[in-house]
Formats: sequence, C-alpha cells, structure tokens
Amino acid sequence: MSSSPAPDALLGPADVRELAAALGVRPTKQRGQNFVIDANTVRRIVRTAEVRPDDVVVEVGPGLGSLTLALLETADRVTAVEIDDVLAGALPATIAARMPERADRFALVHSDAMHITGLPGPPPTALVANLPYNVAVPVLLHMLDTFPSIERTLVMVQAEVADRLAAPPGSKVYGVPSVKAGWYAEVKRAGAIGRKVFWPAPNVDSGLVSLVRRADPVRTTASKREVFAVVDAAFAQRRKTLRAALAGWAGSAAAAEAALVAAGVSPQARGESLTVEEFARIAEHAEHAGNAEHAGNAEHAEHAGNAEHPAPAAEAAHAAPAVRTAVSTREHADTEESGQQ
Repeated sequence: MSSSPAPDALLGPADVRELAAALGVRPTKQRGQNFVIDANTVRRIVRTAEVRPDDVVVEVGPGLGSLTLALLETADRVTAVEIDDVLAGALPATIAARMPERADRFALVHSDAMHITGLPGPPPTALVANLPYNVAVPVLLHMLDTFPSIERTLVMVQAEVADRLAAPPGSKVYGVPSVKAGWYAEVKRAGAIGRKVFWPAPNVDSGLVSLVRRADPVRTTASKREVFAVVDAAFAQRRKTLRAALAGWAGSAAAAEAALVAAGVSPQARGESLTVEEFARIAEHAEHAGNAEHAGNAEHAEHAGNAEHPAPAAEAAHAAPAVRTAVSTREHADTEESGQQ
C-alpha cells in the first residue's frame, strides 16, 4: 500500500522548465520533445488507467518524470524504460527528491523499449505510458507481446493513432494497428488530451487508448506471426479485394481464393471488414493456398510440355516493417507511422 506523498510532489509548469534547464534539455518541435506540465492531467491518466495499490506498472518514455510521479502515488511499484542518456540519468534523483518515501518502489531501465525482453522485480501488471508518436504502435505491440502479465494498458498517443488502434471492423480507419492490437486486447478510446498540457504545445491532438488483455486469446492453430502476415498483406493494398490483396501471400489469386473459401471468408471482401478471428482462420488455411498454387503450377507446366517438373508453390515470406527505435520523449510526427495502413 502506498503512502501519501507531499501535496507538491508532482511536477508543474515551472518545475518542468527548471528541470529541463538544469539538464540542458531544450525541447523543440524539431526534436519532437513535448513534456507534460499539468499535474491534473497525469492524475487523470492514472485514474483512467485504474491503477491499483497492488499494481506493478511499467512506463515507457518517462522523460522528466511527470507521469512517473503520479503513478508512484498509487501503484505498488513503477519501472520506467528510458533510452535517453540525460533523462535516464536524472530521473532517479528527481524521484528521490520529490517522493523519497516511494523511491525504493521505483526502478529505471536504461534501454530501448523495442529491445526490452525482461524487467527487474515482479512481472508488470499494467502498462501506462505517454508513448513517442513515431513508434507508438510498434512499442505497444512489443510490450504486450513480451509481457503477457500486463493485464491493463493505457497509453497516450496522437489522436489519429488512437482512432486507428480503437477502430472496429468496417471503420474507415480500421487497419493493421486495429487488428494487431485486437489480437492481444479489447481496445477502446478512453478520452482526449488537449495541447495546452504540454510544453511546448504540439501541433496535433492527443488521445488515450485503453487496452484490457483478452480473457480468452484468439482460438487458432495458426501462430501470431502467420496471422500477422495475412493482416499485413491484406492492408498493403487495402482498396483491393482479398482475392487480389492476398495473391502475393498465397502465391496467386487462385490460391488466395482457395484459402479464403476454406476459411469461410468471401474472396470479394476487403481487409477492413474482417475481425482478427477471421484473419486467423485465413492463416489456418494457408495449406489450401499452397495446394491450389501447386495445382495451378502443375497445370501450367503440363501445358508447357514440362509436367514432370511443375513449379513449386511460392512461399509466403513477409518481413516486418522497419521500425525506428523508441525515444525517450514524446515525438509528434505529422506523417503516419510505419504500418499505419
């Protein structure tokens, strides 16, 4: 159970500027640095995240510590993952100075969040973070995948990304982030954050996204990698029917159609209309795509007078999109993230 910190333990506008000046940190829009300066906002985030006194919270990109301090007011433990050398070096001292009675409940991991494979102390039960915009989705998915103990997540991201993450099938903004987040959790928008609570104020709005770990994982014999390969292929050409969009994945349009029919999905449907469960069913029937492709190649070879050596079925190989490494402070990118189809 946490003890009550001093009333002025959280960072206000003057505190943030003073800390930044002492560290030689000069936030600029060019560098994408925007620090939260409003104590009411970080407390609201903690309330919306439903952080409990027994929670072990992991935070990505704590920056100067505005949200970190608010989390320590309520959670049992907080582990912050910070990549920036200067900010990582200063954060423990900030915690010790402003919340000494909780300093022993805080841990810092100086690392790139995309490379994290483990954390000190008990397994995290919650992820609460003000995520860097340009890597928000990759970091979120990596953390959910790496730490299955995370039951509840609340992240602050660019409003447009929040809409994509929480979009239902059939929505205009439903896409790769929506489906992949849905693989792990029930996702919903949890509020909006104004620009004035940041220093300097960004030129985009922010949104809160709540993710509650699925009580029942997606039931499928396909692996996550296999399912995500289908998702990536379906949205790479989102205006095309699945028969056409999945042709590369399956080896041919005919092979894609065979897999779709076997999965009970219309070949004329488009990716934005499918649930994560339907994508999983398609991945399960990849063998139908292989069989159809093999038959098609054999027929082609026979007509060519080379039936003894039919061309092999094309393998479905899909490399993950390149991802920039996580940065310590919020980055507001006007361009869409990689994979934000």
